[in-house]
Amino acid sequence: MGFLSSVLGVLGFGFIGLPLGLLVGFFLFIYSKPNDDQVEEPLVTPLCELDTIPLFDLLPEIPLWVKNPDYERVDWLNRFLSDMWPYLDKAICANVRTTAQPIFDEYSGKFKIESIEFENLTLGTLPPTIYGIRVYETNENQLVMEPALRWAGNPNIVLVLKLLSFRITVQLVDLQIFAAPRITLKPLVPTFPCFATMVVSLMERPHVDFGIKILGGDIMSIPGLYQFIQKCITKYVAGIYIWPQTYEIPILDASSVAIKKPVGILHVKVVRASKLLKKDFLGTSDPYVKLSLTGEKLPWKKTTVKKKNLNPEWNENFKLVVKEPESQILQLQVFDWDKVGGHDRLGMQLVPLKLLTPHETKEFTLDLLKHTNISDPKDMKQRGKIVVELTYVPFKEDSIKFSSVSKKYSRKGSGNDQSSDEEALSGAGLLSVLVQGAEDVEGENHNNPYAIILYKGDKKRTKKNSRPCLE
Repeated sequence: MGFLSSVLGVLGFGFIGLPLGLLVGFFLFIYSKPNDDQVEEPLVTPLCELDTIPLFDLLPEIPLWVKNPDYERVDWLNRFLSDMWPYLDKAICANVRTTAQPIFDEYSGKFKIESIEFENLTLGTLPPTIYGIRVYETNENQLVMEPALRWAGNPNIVLVLKLLSFRITVQLVDLQIFAAPRITLKPLVPTFPCFATMVVSLMERPHVDFGIKILGGDIMSIPGLYQFIQKCITKYVAGIYIWPQTYEIPILDASSVAIKKPVGILHVKVVRASKLLKKDFLGTSDPYVKLSLTGEKLPWKKTTVKKKNLNPEWNENFKLVVKEPESQILQLQVFDWDKVGGHDRLGMQLVPLKLLTPHETKEFTLDLLKHTNISDPKDMKQRGKIVVELTYVPFKEDSIKFSSVSKKYSRKGSGNDQSSDEEALSGAGLLSVLVQGAEDVEGENHNNPYAIILYKGDKKRTKKNSRPCLE
Protein backbone atom coordinates (compact mmCIF):
# COMPACT_ATOMS: atom_id res chain seq x y z
CA MET A 1 0.00 0.00 0.00
CA GLY A 2 2.89 2.36 0.76
CA PHE A 3 4.48 1.68 -2.59
CA LEU A 4 1.22 2.35 -4.41
CA SER A 5 0.81 5.65 -2.60
CA SER A 6 4.32 6.73 -3.59
CA VAL A 7 3.69 5.92 -7.25
CA LEU A 8 0.41 7.81 -7.29
CA GLY A 9 2.09 10.78 -5.58
CA VAL A 10 4.79 10.98 -8.24
CA LEU A 11 2.25 10.70 -11.05
CA GLY A 12 0.11 13.33 -9.43
CA PHE A 13 3.01 15.75 -9.17
CA GLY A 14 4.01 15.09 -12.77
CA PHE A 15 0.58 15.53 -14.31
CA ILE A 16 -0.83 18.21 -12.03
CA GLY A 17 1.88 19.92 -9.99
CA LEU A 18 4.37 20.55 -12.79
CA PRO A 19 1.98 22.31 -15.24
CA LEU A 20 0.49 24.29 -12.34
CA GLY A 21 3.94 25.45 -11.25
CA LEU A 22 4.86 26.49 -14.80
CA LEU A 23 1.63 28.47 -15.14
CA VAL A 24 2.15 30.32 -11.85
CA GLY A 25 5.77 31.09 -12.75
CA PHE A 26 4.74 32.46 -16.14
CA PHE A 27 2.26 34.93 -14.62
CA LEU A 28 4.74 36.01 -11.98
CA PHE A 29 7.35 36.67 -14.67
CA ILE A 30 4.97 38.70 -16.85
CA TYR A 31 3.29 40.84 -14.23
CA SER A 32 5.98 41.27 -11.62
CA LYS A 33 8.01 44.49 -11.75
CA PRO A 34 11.71 44.45 -10.92
CA ASN A 35 12.89 46.44 -7.97
CA ASP A 36 15.53 48.92 -9.16
CA ASP A 37 17.06 48.94 -5.70
CA GLN A 38 17.86 45.25 -5.99
CA VAL A 39 19.66 45.52 -9.37
CA GLU A 40 23.38 45.34 -8.75
CA GLU A 41 25.73 47.50 -10.73
CA PRO A 42 28.45 45.61 -12.66
CA LEU A 43 31.79 45.55 -10.91
CA VAL A 44 34.24 47.79 -12.78
CA THR A 45 37.89 47.72 -11.76
CA PRO A 46 40.41 50.21 -13.20
CA LEU A 47 43.41 48.67 -14.88
CA CYS A 48 45.75 50.31 -12.41
CA GLU A 49 44.15 48.31 -9.58
CA LEU A 50 44.51 44.90 -11.23
CA ASP A 51 47.19 42.43 -10.24
CA THR A 52 49.93 41.29 -12.59
CA ILE A 53 48.30 38.02 -13.66
CA PRO A 54 44.90 39.52 -14.72
CA LEU A 55 46.76 42.25 -16.64
CA PHE A 56 48.79 39.71 -18.59
CA ASP A 57 45.57 37.80 -19.37
CA LEU A 58 43.96 40.95 -20.76
CA LEU A 59 46.86 42.13 -22.91
CA PRO A 60 46.17 39.88 -25.94
CA GLU A 61 42.55 41.08 -26.03
CA ILE A 62 43.40 44.79 -26.06
CA PRO A 63 43.26 46.24 -29.61
CA LEU A 64 46.56 47.34 -31.10
CA TRP A 65 45.35 50.92 -31.53
CA VAL A 66 45.27 51.12 -27.71
CA LYS A 67 48.73 49.62 -27.13
CA ASN A 68 50.56 51.08 -30.14
CA PRO A 69 50.04 54.69 -31.31
CA ASP A 70 51.18 53.72 -34.83
CA TYR A 71 47.99 51.69 -35.31
CA GLU A 72 44.72 53.39 -36.16
CA ARG A 73 41.21 52.46 -35.09
CA VAL A 74 39.07 51.16 -37.98
CA ASP A 75 35.59 50.50 -36.59
CA TRP A 76 34.12 51.77 -39.83
CA LEU A 77 36.01 49.11 -41.78
CA ASN A 78 34.76 46.36 -39.46
CA ARG A 79 31.18 47.55 -40.01
CA PHE A 80 31.83 47.51 -43.74
CA LEU A 81 33.14 43.94 -43.55
CA SER A 82 30.15 42.88 -41.49
CA ASP A 83 27.69 44.23 -44.10
CA MET A 84 29.67 42.89 -47.07
CA TRP A 85 30.54 39.50 -45.58
CA PRO A 86 27.59 37.52 -47.07
CA TYR A 87 28.65 38.66 -50.55
CA LEU A 88 32.36 38.25 -49.89
CA ASP A 89 31.66 34.74 -48.63
CA LYS A 90 30.05 33.73 -51.92
CA ALA A 91 32.73 35.40 -54.04
CA ILE A 92 35.64 33.85 -52.09
CA CYS A 93 34.06 30.39 -52.11
CA ALA A 94 33.43 30.59 -55.86
CA ASN A 95 37.08 31.53 -56.40
CA VAL A 96 38.21 28.64 -54.17
CA ARG A 97 36.11 26.20 -56.16
CA THR A 98 37.53 27.44 -59.45
CA THR A 99 41.11 27.26 -58.19
CA ALA A 100 40.75 23.87 -56.51
CA GLN A 101 38.94 22.06 -59.31
CA PRO A 102 42.01 21.65 -61.62
CA ILE A 103 43.99 20.32 -58.63
CA PHE A 104 41.24 17.81 -57.84
CA ASP A 105 41.11 16.74 -61.50
CA GLU A 106 44.80 15.91 -61.46
CA TYR A 107 44.29 13.34 -58.69
CA SER A 108 41.12 11.87 -60.16
CA GLY A 109 41.92 8.46 -61.59
CA LYS A 110 45.09 8.12 -59.51
CA PHE A 111 45.53 6.05 -56.36
CA LYS A 112 42.07 4.51 -56.93
CA ILE A 113 40.46 7.95 -56.43
CA GLU A 114 37.27 8.34 -58.43
CA SER A 115 36.53 11.99 -57.66
CA ILE A 116 37.14 14.83 -55.21
CA GLU A 117 34.61 17.61 -54.75
CA PHE A 118 33.20 20.08 -52.25
CA GLU A 119 29.90 19.04 -50.72
CA ASN A 120 29.58 22.25 -48.70
CA LEU A 121 31.73 25.36 -48.92
CA THR A 122 30.87 28.44 -46.91
CA LEU A 123 32.91 30.63 -44.60
CA GLY A 124 30.05 31.08 -42.15
CA THR A 125 28.36 34.16 -40.79
CA LEU A 126 31.19 35.61 -38.67
CA PRO A 127 33.47 38.04 -40.57
CA PRO A 128 37.11 38.78 -39.67
CA THR A 129 37.82 41.62 -37.26
CA ILE A 130 40.55 44.19 -37.80
CA TYR A 131 42.06 45.16 -34.45
CA GLY A 132 44.03 48.06 -35.91
CA ILE A 133 45.87 49.11 -39.04
CA ARG A 134 49.22 50.77 -39.64
CA VAL A 135 49.98 52.68 -42.83
CA TYR A 136 53.51 53.44 -44.04
CA GLU A 137 54.56 56.44 -46.07
CA THR A 138 57.22 55.61 -48.67
CA ASN A 139 58.89 57.43 -51.52
CA GLU A 140 57.96 54.61 -53.89
CA ASN A 141 54.91 54.53 -56.13
CA GLN A 142 53.03 52.27 -53.73
CA LEU A 143 50.88 52.09 -50.60
CA VAL A 144 51.92 49.86 -47.70
CA MET A 145 49.67 48.94 -44.78
CA GLU A 146 49.70 46.34 -42.00
CA PRO A 147 46.31 45.33 -40.57
CA ALA A 148 46.02 43.10 -37.50
CA LEU A 149 43.44 40.46 -38.38
CA ARG A 150 41.57 38.05 -36.14
CA TRP A 151 39.02 35.61 -37.42
CA ALA A 152 37.17 33.11 -35.23
CA GLY A 153 34.78 31.82 -37.86
CA ASN A 154 32.09 29.17 -38.14
CA PRO A 155 32.77 27.82 -41.64
CA ASN A 156 31.06 24.78 -43.09
CA ILE A 157 33.60 23.18 -45.41
CA VAL A 158 32.99 19.54 -46.33
CA LEU A 159 35.17 17.73 -48.86
CA VAL A 160 34.00 14.42 -50.32
CA LEU A 161 36.55 11.87 -51.51
CA LYS A 162 35.26 8.89 -53.47
CA LEU A 163 37.82 6.10 -53.09
CA LEU A 164 36.91 2.80 -54.73
CA SER A 165 33.34 2.25 -53.55
CA PHE A 166 33.76 4.26 -50.34
CA ARG A 167 32.60 7.83 -49.74
CA ILE A 168 34.92 9.64 -47.31
CA THR A 169 33.92 13.06 -45.94
CA VAL A 170 36.44 15.51 -44.51
CA GLN A 171 35.02 18.49 -42.59
CA LEU A 172 36.84 21.61 -41.40
CA VAL A 173 35.38 23.14 -38.22
CA ASP A 174 36.18 25.76 -35.58
CA LEU A 175 38.62 27.77 -37.68
CA GLN A 176 40.65 30.50 -35.96
CA ILE A 177 43.25 32.66 -37.70
CA PHE A 178 45.29 35.45 -36.10
CA ALA A 179 47.66 37.13 -38.55
CA ALA A 180 49.54 40.39 -39.15
CA PRO A 181 49.96 40.67 -42.94
CA ARG A 182 51.72 43.41 -44.85
CA ILE A 183 49.67 44.49 -47.87
CA THR A 184 51.39 46.50 -50.60
CA LEU A 185 49.38 48.10 -53.39
CA LYS A 186 51.68 48.78 -56.33
CA PRO A 187 52.23 50.37 -58.70
CA LEU A 188 49.75 53.21 -58.31
CA VAL A 189 48.24 53.97 -61.72
CA PRO A 190 45.60 56.37 -63.11
CA THR A 191 43.24 53.47 -63.84
CA PHE A 192 40.53 52.33 -61.40
CA PRO A 193 41.07 50.90 -58.75
CA CYS A 194 44.33 52.89 -59.06
CA PHE A 195 46.75 50.02 -58.34
CA ALA A 196 47.84 47.13 -60.54
CA THR A 197 48.97 44.47 -58.05
CA MET A 198 48.35 43.54 -54.43
CA VAL A 199 51.39 42.00 -52.75
CA VAL A 200 50.79 40.17 -49.45
CA SER A 201 53.37 38.86 -47.00
CA LEU A 202 53.31 37.94 -43.31
CA MET A 203 55.51 39.82 -40.86
CA GLU A 204 55.35 37.09 -38.20
CA ARG A 205 54.20 33.52 -37.87
CA PRO A 206 50.39 33.36 -37.89
CA HIS A 207 48.24 31.49 -35.38
CA VAL A 208 46.03 28.94 -37.14
CA ASP A 209 43.73 26.64 -35.20
CA PHE A 210 41.00 24.36 -36.53
CA GLY A 211 39.37 20.97 -36.17
CA ILE A 212 39.11 18.18 -38.73
CA LYS A 213 36.40 15.54 -38.81
CA ILE A 214 36.74 12.46 -41.01
CA LEU A 215 33.55 10.44 -41.39
CA GLY A 216 32.17 12.44 -38.45
CA GLY A 217 35.02 11.59 -36.08
CA ASP A 218 37.30 14.27 -34.66
CA ILE A 219 40.81 13.14 -35.60
CA MET A 220 42.38 16.12 -33.81
CA SER A 221 41.67 14.35 -30.51
CA ILE A 222 44.26 11.69 -31.37
CA PRO A 223 47.21 12.22 -28.97
CA GLY A 224 50.08 14.06 -30.65
CA LEU A 225 48.32 14.64 -34.00
CA TYR A 226 47.10 18.16 -33.13
CA GLN A 227 50.61 19.38 -32.28
CA PHE A 228 52.04 17.71 -35.40
CA ILE A 229 49.52 19.35 -37.75
CA GLN A 230 49.99 22.76 -36.11
CA LYS A 231 53.75 22.48 -36.54
CA CYS A 232 53.45 21.45 -40.21
CA ILE A 233 51.05 24.30 -41.03
CA THR A 234 53.19 26.90 -39.28
CA LYS A 235 56.31 25.63 -41.05
CA TYR A 236 54.60 25.59 -44.45
CA VAL A 237 53.07 29.07 -44.14
CA ALA A 238 56.30 30.51 -42.73
CA GLY A 239 58.37 29.12 -45.61
CA ILE A 240 56.09 30.55 -48.29
CA TYR A 241 54.49 33.75 -47.04
CA ILE A 242 56.65 35.23 -44.26
CA TRP A 243 58.57 38.28 -45.47
CA PRO A 244 60.56 38.53 -47.76
CA GLN A 245 58.41 35.83 -49.36
CA THR A 246 55.38 37.40 -51.03
CA TYR A 247 52.12 36.40 -52.67
CA GLU A 248 51.10 38.61 -55.57
CA ILE A 249 47.47 39.10 -56.58
CA PRO A 250 47.12 40.78 -60.01
CA ILE A 251 44.31 43.33 -60.05
CA LEU A 252 44.67 44.97 -63.46
CA ASP A 253 45.74 43.45 -66.74
CA ALA A 254 49.41 44.08 -67.44
CA SER A 255 48.52 45.34 -70.93
CA SER A 256 46.30 48.10 -69.51
CA VAL A 257 48.79 49.65 -67.09
CA ALA A 258 52.43 50.58 -67.11
CA ILE A 259 54.10 47.70 -65.29
CA LYS A 260 57.67 48.17 -64.13
CA LYS A 261 60.01 46.82 -66.79
CA PRO A 262 63.20 44.81 -66.27
CA VAL A 263 66.25 47.03 -65.83
CA GLY A 264 69.10 44.54 -65.71
CA ILE A 265 70.45 41.03 -65.30
CA LEU A 266 71.90 39.51 -62.13
CA HIS A 267 74.68 37.01 -62.84
CA VAL A 268 74.91 34.48 -60.02
CA LYS A 269 77.69 31.94 -59.67
CA VAL A 270 77.06 29.35 -56.99
CA VAL A 271 80.62 28.41 -56.07
CA ARG A 272 80.50 25.99 -53.15
CA ALA A 273 79.21 25.21 -49.67
CA SER A 274 80.97 23.83 -46.63
CA LYS A 275 80.18 22.08 -43.34
CA LEU A 276 76.54 21.38 -44.20
CA LEU A 277 74.17 19.56 -41.85
CA LYS A 278 73.93 15.77 -41.95
CA LYS A 279 70.40 14.83 -42.90
CA ASP A 280 70.74 11.34 -44.37
CA PHE A 281 70.78 8.12 -42.36
CA LEU A 282 74.46 7.45 -43.09
CA GLY A 283 75.60 10.86 -41.84
CA THR A 284 75.75 12.65 -45.22
CA SER A 285 73.54 14.87 -47.36
CA ASP A 286 72.70 15.28 -51.05
CA PRO A 287 72.70 19.09 -51.31
CA TYR A 288 71.50 21.38 -54.05
CA VAL A 289 70.77 25.14 -54.15
CA LYS A 290 67.61 26.99 -55.17
CA LEU A 291 67.76 30.71 -55.95
CA SER A 292 65.27 33.37 -56.90
CA LEU A 293 64.56 37.09 -56.59
CA THR A 294 61.77 38.45 -54.41
CA GLY A 295 58.73 39.79 -56.23
CA GLU A 296 59.07 37.33 -59.11
CA LYS A 297 56.67 34.59 -60.20
CA LEU A 298 59.26 32.75 -62.26
CA PRO A 299 60.29 29.24 -61.19
CA TRP A 300 63.27 28.94 -58.89
CA LYS A 301 66.66 28.23 -60.45
CA LYS A 302 68.31 25.03 -59.25
CA THR A 303 71.83 23.67 -59.20
CA THR A 304 72.69 20.03 -59.72
CA VAL A 305 72.54 17.60 -56.79
CA LYS A 306 75.86 16.62 -55.21
CA LYS A 307 75.40 13.15 -53.79
CA LYS A 308 76.80 12.33 -50.33
CA ASN A 309 78.78 15.54 -49.95
CA LEU A 310 78.86 17.97 -47.01
CA ASN A 311 81.34 20.27 -48.77
CA PRO A 312 80.01 20.43 -52.34
CA GLU A 313 81.42 22.53 -55.17
CA TRP A 314 79.11 23.57 -57.98
CA ASN A 315 80.67 26.49 -59.92
CA GLU A 316 77.38 26.87 -61.79
CA ASN A 317 76.17 30.13 -63.36
CA PHE A 318 72.65 31.55 -63.47
CA LYS A 319 70.99 34.71 -64.81
CA LEU A 320 68.06 36.41 -63.07
CA VAL A 321 66.00 39.31 -64.40
CA VAL A 322 66.11 42.40 -62.15
CA LYS A 323 63.24 44.89 -62.01
CA GLU A 324 63.94 46.82 -58.79
CA PRO A 325 67.63 46.70 -57.87
CA GLU A 326 67.08 48.95 -54.84
CA SER A 327 64.49 46.72 -53.18
CA GLN A 328 64.77 43.21 -54.58
CA ILE A 329 66.57 40.50 -52.61
CA LEU A 330 68.35 37.37 -53.81
CA GLN A 331 67.05 34.31 -51.96
CA LEU A 332 69.37 31.33 -51.54
CA GLN A 333 68.12 28.05 -50.11
CA VAL A 334 70.14 24.85 -49.68
CA PHE A 335 68.17 21.58 -49.67
CA ASP A 336 68.96 17.95 -49.05
CA TRP A 337 67.60 15.89 -51.95
CA ASP A 338 65.52 12.86 -50.98
CA LYS A 339 64.24 10.23 -53.35
CA VAL A 340 61.08 9.72 -51.30
CA GLY A 341 59.13 12.47 -49.57
CA GLY A 342 59.88 16.17 -49.28
CA HIS A 343 63.35 17.62 -49.46
CA ASP A 344 64.79 18.92 -46.18
CA ARG A 345 66.02 22.51 -46.10
CA LEU A 346 69.57 22.70 -44.78
CA GLY A 347 69.68 26.50 -44.56
CA MET A 348 69.00 29.78 -46.32
CA GLN A 349 70.35 33.29 -46.79
CA LEU A 350 69.34 36.63 -48.33
CA VAL A 351 71.44 39.13 -50.28
CA PRO A 352 69.90 42.59 -51.01
CA LEU A 353 70.80 43.74 -54.50
CA LYS A 354 71.47 47.27 -53.24
CA LEU A 355 74.77 45.95 -51.85
CA LEU A 356 76.05 45.43 -55.40
CA THR A 357 77.83 47.92 -57.66
CA PRO A 358 76.94 47.65 -61.36
CA HIS A 359 79.46 45.72 -63.50
CA GLU A 360 81.53 44.73 -60.44
CA THR A 361 81.73 41.09 -59.36
CA LYS A 362 81.48 40.63 -55.62
CA GLU A 363 82.01 37.41 -53.68
CA PHE A 364 79.86 36.64 -50.63
CA THR A 365 80.61 34.01 -47.98
CA LEU A 366 77.35 33.59 -46.09
CA ASP A 367 76.42 31.69 -42.93
CA LEU A 368 73.35 29.56 -43.55
CA LEU A 369 70.34 30.27 -41.30
CA LYS A 370 67.26 28.25 -40.47
CA HIS A 371 64.89 31.06 -41.45
CA THR A 372 64.74 34.85 -41.72
CA ASN A 373 64.01 35.43 -38.01
CA ILE A 374 67.57 36.16 -36.94
CA SER A 375 66.51 36.64 -33.31
CA ASP A 376 65.43 33.00 -33.01
CA PRO A 377 67.84 31.16 -30.67
CA LYS A 378 67.61 28.11 -32.95
CA ASP A 379 69.51 30.07 -35.59
CA MET A 380 72.61 29.95 -33.39
CA LYS A 381 73.16 26.39 -34.57
CA GLN A 382 75.93 26.13 -37.16
CA ARG A 383 74.45 25.13 -40.51
CA GLY A 384 77.45 25.65 -42.73
CA LYS A 385 78.43 28.32 -45.24
CA ILE A 386 77.74 29.05 -48.89
CA VAL A 387 79.93 31.04 -51.29
CA VAL A 388 78.42 32.91 -54.26
CA GLU A 389 79.69 35.47 -56.76
CA LEU A 390 77.24 38.17 -57.87
CA THR A 391 77.42 40.66 -60.72
CA TYR A 392 74.64 43.11 -61.52
CA VAL A 393 74.60 44.27 -65.15
CA PRO A 394 72.11 47.05 -66.03
CA PHE A 395 70.57 47.10 -69.47
CA LYS A 396 72.01 49.39 -72.11
CA GLU A 397 70.45 52.81 -72.56
CA ASP A 398 67.56 53.08 -75.01
CA SER A 399 69.67 55.46 -77.13
CA ILE A 400 71.89 52.58 -78.25
CA LYS A 401 70.80 51.53 -81.70
CA PHE A 402 69.81 48.02 -82.57
CA SER A 403 72.49 48.11 -85.25
CA SER A 404 75.15 47.54 -82.62
CA VAL A 405 73.40 44.35 -81.61
CA SER A 406 73.18 43.20 -85.21
CA LYS A 407 76.91 43.86 -85.69
CA LYS A 408 77.61 41.68 -82.68
CA TYR A 409 75.70 38.80 -84.24
CA SER A 410 77.33 39.36 -87.61
CA ARG A 411 80.77 38.97 -85.98
CA LYS A 412 79.62 35.73 -84.39
CA GLY A 413 78.41 34.49 -87.74
CA SER A 414 81.85 35.01 -89.20
CA GLY A 415 83.19 32.09 -87.17
CA ASN A 416 84.18 33.70 -83.86
CA ASP A 417 81.54 32.25 -81.52
CA GLN A 418 83.47 32.78 -78.28
CA SER A 419 83.40 36.10 -76.44
CA SER A 420 85.24 37.17 -73.35
CA ASP A 421 83.55 37.64 -69.99
CA GLU A 422 84.23 41.37 -70.15
CA GLU A 423 82.34 41.64 -73.43
CA ALA A 424 79.46 39.56 -72.04
CA LEU A 425 79.15 41.79 -68.97
CA SER A 426 79.61 45.09 -70.81
CA GLY A 427 75.88 45.23 -71.51
CA ALA A 428 72.77 43.10 -71.15
CA GLY A 429 69.58 42.53 -73.01
CA LEU A 430 66.32 40.65 -72.50
CA LEU A 431 64.07 38.84 -74.94
CA SER A 432 60.51 38.79 -73.62
CA VAL A 433 58.09 36.28 -75.12
CA LEU A 434 54.38 36.23 -74.21
CA VAL A 435 52.52 33.10 -75.28
CA GLN A 436 48.91 34.22 -75.78
CA GLY A 437 47.30 30.92 -76.79
CA ALA A 438 46.82 28.35 -79.51
CA GLU A 439 44.23 27.91 -82.25
CA ASP A 440 43.32 25.14 -84.69
CA VAL A 441 45.26 22.56 -82.69
CA GLU A 442 45.28 19.20 -84.42
CA GLY A 443 43.05 16.61 -82.76
CA GLU A 444 39.89 16.81 -80.68
CA ASN A 445 40.85 15.99 -77.08
CA HIS A 446 43.89 17.50 -75.35
CA ASN A 447 44.78 17.03 -71.67
CA ASN A 448 47.05 19.68 -70.14
CA PRO A 449 48.66 21.09 -73.31
CA TYR A 450 51.76 23.31 -73.09
CA ALA A 451 54.15 25.12 -75.41
CA ILE A 452 57.95 24.83 -75.66
CA ILE A 453 60.19 27.75 -76.68
CA LEU A 454 63.76 27.18 -77.85
CA TYR A 455 66.31 29.98 -78.16
CA LYS A 456 70.06 29.46 -78.63
CA GLY A 457 69.97 26.12 -76.84
CA ASP A 458 67.85 27.42 -73.95
CA LYS A 459 64.55 25.59 -73.51
CA LYS A 460 61.51 27.08 -71.79
CA ARG A 461 58.10 25.51 -71.23
CA THR A 462 54.80 27.21 -70.46
CA LYS A 463 52.43 26.11 -67.75
CA LYS A 464 49.94 23.36 -68.51
CA ASN A 465 46.46 24.49 -69.47
CA SER A 466 43.61 22.08 -68.86
CA ARG A 467 41.24 24.18 -70.99
CA PRO A 468 43.01 25.17 -74.24
CA CYS A 469 41.40 27.38 -76.85
CA LEU A 470 40.43 25.12 -79.74
CA GLU A 471 38.68 26.73 -82.70
